[in-house]
Amino acid sequence: MAPLRKDIGIDLGTANVLVYVKGKGIVLQEPSVVAIDTNTNEIKAIGADARAMLGRTPGNIQAIRPLRDGVISDFKITERMLKYFIAKVCGNKRFLRPRVVVGIPSGATEVEKRAVEQAVLSAGGTNPVIVEEPVAAAIGAGIDITQPTGNMVVDIGGGTTDVAVLSLGGIVESISIKIAGDRFDESIVRYMRKSHNVLIGERTAEDLKINIGSAYPAEEETTMDIRGRDLLSGLPKTITVTSEEIRIALSDNIGAVINAIHGVLERTPPELAADISDTGIYLAGGGALLKGLDILISDRMGVPVNIVENAESSVAFGTGKILDNVHILGSGTGKKSYD
Repeated sequence: MAPLRKDIGIDLGTANVLVYVKGKGIVLQEPSVVAIDTNTNEIKAIGADARAMLGRTPGNIQAIRPLRDGVISDFKITERMLKYFIAKVCGNKRFLRPRVVVGIPSGATEVEKRAVEQAVLSAGGTNPVIVEEPVAAAIGAGIDITQPTGNMVVDIGGGTTDVAVLSLGGIVESISIKIAGDRFDESIVRYMRKSHNVLIGERTAEDLKINIGSAYPAEEETTMDIRGRDLLSGLPKTITVTSEEIRIALSDNIGAVINAIHGVLERTPPELAADISDTGIYLAGGGALLKGLDILISDRMGVPVNIVENAESSVAFGTGKILDNVHILGSGTGKKSYD
């Protein structure tokens, strides 16, 4: 009966959900967005189709993100979203409920972990294994966390930034802050409003971050034209934004991430800190791809910084590897029984 079941790993992110199917790899990557008709409570779209509706829906259609700051903010919608994604990758005609490994922020409380477990069970999964995202990211990046050496992983996602020092399969020191990709976008929206008197949407802010955003000055500054609404006239307006402006907009949030890394390093035992100074800090998550962030962190911390391969999907790859060998997780993780 085993071939009739598809074991899956899920990176349940604030911005995106990635699903790994055992034997196939990552088969789904879609935004964590659900469009719902508030009059009938009927779901109109999920994933990429729903994201396209953000800021463009009529009064009765609401495009929402059921996860905020790395945790479930709307349990029922999250459950329906997970059920849709699980059915999409496993098919509706399946004989056995899939076993599921889920990556969540390292700072999640026991109540939040139980909410994720219950959502997976309600969505059709079984025996959920909950794993902290820095652990999954390290495993997905090919780092051997079972050895008695220190490895620091910084996973910058959509809702949270998780900083963790790993050794012997578990977390030695960690912190999870609710400053990550979404806050980066919000700071760009605020900057455009304050500096240009122009209101832009979160999708435009994300485009600016991806295309010209940077954390460290480049040899050549770049620009991008965007359209928004002039707050004085109320009319559409086109402005040219420079990469330096985006760097200024992001500076406070990036400073908070660097302070979090510094704080964890300060609490790390000397022997493990020495290992980190040799191997460097590993950056994972979509936020790791912000131009110059690795250079800035290395400059501030005085240690090498490595952007892991497939940074955006490292957590999902990690959950997939855990499906093959859950015993790779040490006692320092938040795992459940996988029997």
